[in-house]
Amino acid sequence: MKKATILFALMCCMAVQLWAQPAFNERPKLVVGIVVDQMRWDYLSRYYDKFGDDGFRRLIDKGYSYDNCKINYVPTVTAIGHASVYTGTTPAFHGICGNNFYLNGKSAYCCYDANVQPVGSDNKKAGQMSPVNLLATTIGDQLRLHTDFRSKVIGVSYKERAAILPAGHSANAAYWLDTKNGCFITSTYYMQELPKWVKNVNAQMAKNEELKKVGDRVGYYPLCGHLTTDMAIAALDGEQLGRGEVTDMLCVSYSETDVIGHEWSTRGEHTDEAYLELDKDITRLLSALDEKVGEGNYLAFLTADHGAAHNWKFMQEHKFSAGPWNSDEMKGRINDELASDMGEVPGIIGDIIDYRIFLNWDTIRSQGLITADMVHQVLDCVRMEENVTFAAAYQDLATTAMPPVLRDRALLGYYPGRSGDIIFFPKPAYYEFGKWSSPVGTTHGEWNPYDAHIPMLFYGWHVPHGSSPLETHITDIAPTVCALLHIQQPNACIGEALTFE
Repeated sequence: MKKATILFALMCCMAVQLWAQPAFNERPKLVVGIVVDQMRWDYLSRYYDKFGDDGFRRLIDKGYSYDNCKINYVPTVTAIGHASVYTGTTPAFHGICGNNFYLNGKSAYCCYDANVQPVGSDNKKAGQMSPVNLLATTIGDQLRLHTDFRSKVIGVSYKERAAILPAGHSANAAYWLDTKNGCFITSTYYMQELPKWVKNVNAQMAKNEELKKVGDRVGYYPLCGHLTTDMAIAALDGEQLGRGEVTDMLCVSYSETDVIGHEWSTRGEHTDEAYLELDKDITRLLSALDEKVGEGNYLAFLTADHGAAHNWKFMQEHKFSAGPWNSDEMKGRINDELASDMGEVPGIIGDIIDYRIFLNWDTIRSQGLITADMVHQVLDCVRMEENVTFAAAYQDLATTAMPPVLRDRALLGYYPGRSGDIIFFPKPAYYEFGKWSSPVGTTHGEWNPYDAHIPMLFYGWHVPHGSSPLETHITDIAPTVCALLHIQQPNACIGEALTFE
């Protein structure tokens, strides 16, 4: 009897494996990537009992979860996260080194492109955007290449960087919200005029009384997610995604969770509402996919671009070690200290972005200062900062005495000429305060699990139910999807294709 039971169990396991493995040239009709901005991994369990059956819980209960997915670079910020999910690589190769970084010695926004114009509004500040600074291909690019550009790839988000970078270079379109005018727009990188279906979406938005009420603060409300979902569902119909002869791709990013987190942190009614309303939006999106593409005909994944720290005051109130740190104050202290040693010279530090120092090379050269000496003088000042644990010049990073986990993530996050000159690591639970968060809010950017431990859920086409505690990385998502599709990985991919076991 025991042998028969064991044999039956083995046959069941084999059946699951056979079901999970598609034929070599078999593909789903549609791939759907969902990124939730600033979603900590533990939100899945925190809200599990409050979620409905058909949103997050459907992905968890019927899909496959890699429970220990880590971001393997620093800094952990939005633009890098979205680029890394879809390229399967890190800033060292895809070149998106932050929401803002430096190009040719000047500060630059990750998606700004002076050579394109807005389409759908006259708002140049919102619309002069493209993937021009992205150096690697994405899943969608590889899908388009594989099908001789017959596949359609569409990106949708509140934030332009969260629509543009996932969709990639060859995307048919990326759409984002122009909050000034209350409509979805794109740029001439993709087209000269909005399709009729997008104009119809915008016409409906113009009648939305709730949107009129909140205006350009829409990102602070769950309404932002509702509008993003409306747009994503409209794209399914407008572009007939998943209903052609080849596989299409839809990239959807929910950004209101990030805006709300920066304003109200990781706890409280605003964050609770954001995730429970997002659960309803994901339910709507999955239901629309079932209806329009067919349950089992699409492959979906859900992840995050980064997590978030608990508010430092909240942590202190509960007797944890935590605290604020301010980049402008640090910049002033170091510039003053250097000036006292060298005489009155303009600030040596030009900028501090995401725990990285960008030296003012125009000043250094004009003063005839020795480059290597200057870097190390600044580094000595950084190391004296009370709440800094480790710091290194990028040029010396490979030989600097610091824990490998920090060194390796810093190296993977570094691209010469874009990432600055010095990187430093604050104490755990100490973070940039005031610039990107309210007094009761939070931010992100560091290596610690609160910023780097994110969800990785797969669901749908040939995905069995299960979970794995093994450490995986944000860069593993793209090669896993490409392996399932039997297409080539993005051209700078360093991740590993995962199996469902």
